[in-house]
Amino acid sequence: MLVICIRMNVEVKIINQSKHALPAYETLGSAGMDLRANIEEVINLQPFERMAVPTGLFIELPQGFEAQIRPRSGLSLKSGLSIPNSPGTIDSDYRGEIKVIVANLSNDLVEIKDGDRIAQMVIAKYERAEWNVATNLDETERGSGGFGSTGI
Repeated sequence: MLVICIRMNVEVKIINQSKHALPAYETLGSAGMDLRANIEEVINLQPFERMAVPTGLFIELPQGFEAQIRPRSGLSLKSGLSIPNSPGTIDSDYRGEIKVIVANLSNDLVEIKDGDRIAQMVIAKYERAEWNVATNLDETERGSGGFGSTGI
């Protein structure tokens, strides 16, 4: 069996005003790049508190792409630090600083220090929809069933 792997990269302009290296893929199979907190003082996030943590990064995505901000799975599991609007979306026309909305979903204080990896960013292509107004939709086996209608 012959497997052909085509590696396609999208060029993204970035301004790094942080004290840290550019986000990078940790392994060849990584979909996301870790984002680091760029802060002057330690943040003590109380249980169920949320805030936007600056990264010092500014990007210019090509039209047709978005940056998705997602929780880091290990961080969510171990400390309860998550992203309430996951995935957060950075649109191609946004030019402000990337800030990560984090929430402490644990019962314990979570400490965020400068340089901590707080989230991951995935660059994704998307399609724009064009509405086709209709009076009915094609029938399917599932129909309008949802929210557990197919069983456990």
